[in-house]
Order: sequence, then structure tokens, then C-alpha cells
Amino acid sequence: MSGHSKWHNIQKTKGAADAKRSAAFTKIAREIIVAVKEGGSGDPNNNSRLATVIAKAKAVNMPNDNIKRTIDKALGAGNTDSYEAVTYEGYGPGGVAVIVEALTDNRQRTAPEVRHAFDKCNGNLGAIGCVSWSFDKKGVIVIDNEDGDLDEDTVMEDALEAGASDFEADGPALEITCDPDAFNDVVKALEEKGYTFVTAEVEMVPQNYITLSAEGDVKNMQKLIDMLEDSDDVQNVWHNWDND
Repeated sequence: MSGHSKWHNIQKTKGAADAKRSAAFTKIAREIIVAVKEGGSGDPNNNSRLATVIAKAKAVNMPNDNIKRTIDKALGAGNTDSYEAVTYEGYGPGGVAVIVEALTDNRQRTAPEVRHAFDKCNGNLGAIGCVSWSFDKKGVIVIDNEDGDLDEDTVMEDALEAGASDFEADGPALEITCDPDAFNDVVKALEEKGYTFVTAEVEMVPQNYITLSAEGDVKNMQKLIDMLEDSDDVQNVWHNWDND
């Protein structure tokens, strides 16, 4: 998975304000509610989608109490939250491929908001399938080894033994990829060995990357990402911009 810029993005957002963290927790809570309702269970052992979301929540240090409270809320008879998964695809400045994943209770609100972001930043919202063909769905786990305390060969052996398909040491980051269907098993096996994660989720990983050279394109692309991520309805923004 050479060229994956996940760690670079993590480093840039490590010092995010508490408001950003709160917004992240709110979005993950929405994913938990959907996972519980669609999976019909609040037990991650019997609900693989919930297990995947919990791994993501733990990686961003969402407190266990928050996770449990959200699961209990989703299981409550009086809970009327109803969200629909919607995906948008399009092109950012310079032809950068962009996939936007949203959970919304009102498509009529979300679609114009996403379209406005693309239009405002010199991009184009396209039809479903226009860019997703150039991405692969993979489980991606990032372990922080900034202090150098972990032996790379040991982590690689543990990851492959757990069922991972690839491992790469990218500077201070140890990046592990696996088949999406194996993600929960790999996460569980590595947690049992005492590893903690910077990120752990199923991602849309680009098959190739685009470098933007024009300053205006770089500014517009960053603005597009920021506008989309600031939307309450948007859960994930995947793209093939090489912004290292």
C-alpha cells in the first residue's frame, strides 16, 4: 500500500480542537446507531458491523461509556433516530477522485450541501460509479511507533498471523491492511496482543494518486475536504490526492 498518505493526514489533525473531537464522536455515534438497528443486536460478537464501528471509535479514544450509552440508546424502544447511508462521487480540482459517504435523515438537505461544496471548490459532483472503480475497499489499521518502542518485524509477524494481507512501516507509522471481511478478526487478534491503534477502519483506498501542482488547486482541494468534513451528515471523505 505504498503511497498511502493516511499517516500524513493523521499528523496534521493530531492537534485538533476539542470541538473537532466532539464532532467525530457525534458522527461515530450515528454509525453505532445504524449498526445496532441494521444488525439487530447491541453485541459486537453477534453484529460484525457494530464491531467494525467500535474498533473505529476506540482508535479515536471515544470513551467506553459513550459507546455503551449510544448502543443502549439505539436499543431503546423510544429511539426514533433513522439514518440512511448515501454515497456521492465526483471530481475535485485537477481531476482528483472523491468519494463522500454520508448518513442522513434528510437527503434533500444533504445532497445540495455536498453539491455546493464541489461547486464552490472548482469540482464536479458526478454519477455513482464515476470514481469508485479506482478505489479498493480494505481494512486499514495504523499503529503509532513514533517512539520506536515496537519492533517492526514482530508487528509484521503478529499482523500476518492475525490474517492481515499487507504490512508497511511508513516512518513512525506501522500500517496494516487486510480484506474487509477479515477486519474484525485482525483487530481483535492484535488487541489481544496489546496493540493500540491510531486509526482502525474499513477504507476506500485509491489504486493511484494525483499530485496537484497549481497553488489554487491545492487550496481548493483542501477547502473541499474541510467543507465536506464539516457537514454533520458526512461520515467519510475518501480521495486520491497525494498531499504528502
